[in-house]
Amino acid sequence: MTESSPRHPAPRTDPLTLEVVELIGTVVARYYEEYEEAAGRHSLTGAQARVLGLLSLEPMPMRRIAQKLKCEPSNVTGIVDRLESRGLVERRPDPADRRVKLAAPTPEGTKVARSLRESLNFAREPLAELSREERLSLRGLLRRMLGEDSSEG
Repeated sequence: MTESSPRHPAPRTDPLTLEVVELIGTVVARYYEEYEEAAGRHSLTGAQARVLGLLSLEPMPMRRIAQKLKCEPSNVTGIVDRLESRGLVERRPDPADRRVKLAAPTPEGTKVARSLRESLNFAREPLAELSREERLSLRGLLRRMLGEDSSEG
């Protein structure tokens, strides 16, 4: 049996916390289900779509992609290889360190990533029904849950 401390509080098992955890799980499951469907419409796997979406924000090395997706760099290499063979991603030298290769979307990859993002309605439609203040509050709470600075823009 472990003792709780300020650093590791005892797990909360009150009904409200359990319901919130269940709701978060349902939201995540529905998001991934829609994401997989959207990816399939572009003949991509969910993992390929996630990598392409990430790269559409900024080019990055394989190791950083793996960190962001919480997977092994070798898995990312295979995914990038498949995206590259379809003309959606290219590898290029990092201007800051030419020994490092960055994966970056091609113009077609950027177009596909945008189309994927635009086809995800599950979260966007219910969020649009919330006021700006409610969305800001939700964003702050989610960032706080993730241990991020919730005061950022």
